[in-house]
Amino acid sequence: MIEQKEIILPAFKRGYHIITNYITQHLGQLPEKGLLHLFIKHTSAALTINENADPSVTVDFENFMNHLIPDGDAIYSHTMEGPDDMAAHLKSSAFGQSLTIPITNYRLNLGTWQGIYLCEFRNHASSRKVVLTIYS
Repeated sequence: MIEQKEIILPAFKRGYHIITNYITQHLGQLPEKGLLHLFIKHTSAALTINENADPSVTVDFENFMNHLIPDGDAIYSHTMEGPDDMAAHLKSSAFGQSLTIPITNYRLNLGTWQGIYLCEFRNHASSRKVVLTIYS
C-alpha cells in the first residue's frame, strides 16, 4: 500500500533546522514495517539526517557550507535573485532533495541521535513544500 500527502513547512530563517516533529505530526499511524520517503519541492533548500542533540552542529554546518560554497562568488552567472541565489542551488544539490527512512514497529527507525533537517539556504526564504510517501 502507498499513502502520500504534501505538507507545507513554515518559513524558516537561513540555516539548518530539525523538522522531525513537523514531519511526524503529519504522518498519522505508521505501518508495522515500511518506508517513509520525503521529497522537498525546491531548488534552494534540502533535506538531510544528522545529529539532533547538540545545537552547535547546525552552526558548524552553516559555517562549513558557507566556506565551501560562498554567497556572491564572482564565478556565478546565475545571480538574478541576489548573492545567495546560485550558492543556494549548489548547496541544495550537494545535500539532495529526498530521504528514505525505514519504518519498524510502527515508528521511524532513526538512530538515537538522528533527526531530520531542513537545510534552508536562502536569506529570505518562504514556506517549503515536502511530499511524504509511505510504502507499506
